[in-house]
Amino acid sequence: MTAALPSRVSRGGVDRKLDPRGRLIVALDVSSAAAAQRIVTALGESVLIYKVGMQLYTAEGPRVLRDLVASGRHAFLDLKYHDIPNTVGSAVAEAAKLGVSMLTVHAAGGEKMLRAATEAAKASPELIVLAVTVLTSLDENDLEKTGVRGSVPENVMRLSSFALENGCRGIVTSAREASAVRAKLGDQFPIVTPGVRPAGKSAGDQVRVVTPAEAIAAGASHIVVGRPITEAADPAAEARAILDEIGG
Repeated sequence: MTAALPSRVSRGGVDRKLDPRGRLIVALDVSSAAAAQRIVTALGESVLIYKVGMQLYTAEGPRVLRDLVASGRHAFLDLKYHDIPNTVGSAVAEAAKLGVSMLTVHAAGGEKMLRAATEAAKASPELIVLAVTVLTSLDENDLEKTGVRGSVPENVMRLSSFALENGCRGIVTSAREASAVRAKLGDQFPIVTPGVRPAGKSAGDQVRVVTPAEAIAAGASHIVVGRPITEAADPAAEARAILDEIGG
């Protein structure tokens, strides 16, 4: 039987008393279903939500999502849809059929695209469409090179407001911007924060990095952690340490 996400999360709110397992998302950044299954097995009941991104989805397709849902876990499909409205709406409709709990679209895709995505998601009432604001691998210099004016915090705030106004139920951003977003836009929606690394761990290809405790303190409802858990000598122990940190 699938374990339900805590109601305040599935409805978009932030509950500080949540079971920490409902706030930790483990990224399955691997190239095969077999490798993903080994991680899920090793983590056992420590983790409820898994993120399937471009690497694993390209290698294995929707099978991995079906397997996660069938095993009682929650699947977060992170393909960051950004295309014409009809294409994105159709893709979201297919994702809803797979039983995923969350998926991502790019906030910069425009009003019509966001509306198409969120309308399609209504076929699955518990499906949360999250709008990606500014990737955690980017800084102001990167934005400027692509012709985007303004600071990272300014762009995150603008895109967050735009996405919520156009039907998205939550956003994805670094925890470095989360507190400002909470202060201005409130706490009745999820903020999922990638770029989370336990203290002492390598930042990898991320730029705007914070620890799990810092992310939760800043207002994140969910944190995404990948390699620090999946590449650990004891993944379950690493996950439990992070759960203890965010639970405290």
